Amino acid sequence: MTEEIANHYRQILLALGEDPEREGLRDTPKRAAKAMQFLNRGYVQSLEEIVNGAVFESETDEMVLVKDIELYSMCEHHLLPFIGKCHIAYLPSGRVLGLSKFARIVDMFARRMQIQENLTRQIAEAVQQVTDARGVAVVVEAKHLCMMMRGVEKQNSSMTSSVMLGAFRDNPSTRQEFLTLVNGR
Repeated sequence: MTEEIANHYRQILLALGEDPEREGLRDTPKRAAKAMQFLNRGYVQSLEEIVNGAVFESETDEMVLVKDIELYSMCEHHLLPFIGKCHIAYLPSGRVLGLSKFARIVDMFARRMQIQENLTRQIAEAVQQVTDARGVAVVVEAKHLCMMMRGVEKQNSSMTSSVMLGAFRDNPSTRQEFLTLVNGR
């Protein structure tokens, strides 16, 4: 698979007018292929594998919030990165998820090509599925290189997307508590 992807990168270099045999580019197709496979490794991961049974019984029923989980993803429209952070909260109903699993869930979905809105929903639905929580809230804030490096070239723009499930959708005070905690006010 790596060799096939590398051949495509070689063809791209040729189409751009470059010489893939010059010293600086000689190994670039293979390096780019390996990088693309790494950046999209979420396709070969599963939620079950990521969680690995790290769901534990607990009497905790108050909001649990994990903030500032860094993420790196690829825009499916231009194959350029978007970089940001994710905030996840949930209201446990007898079960809690191991802390590191939140970052692993974010990484698994971020390491696929998509739009930010879909990424946000995928993370929320995965946390809901694993924990059976009374509610899940996810906010993703990211800067998109497809908007910064090309097109309108707006360097300071960022995008925020959110998905609220269960109590976070149905109860305005629960939603507000989450947003207040995320924004640090």
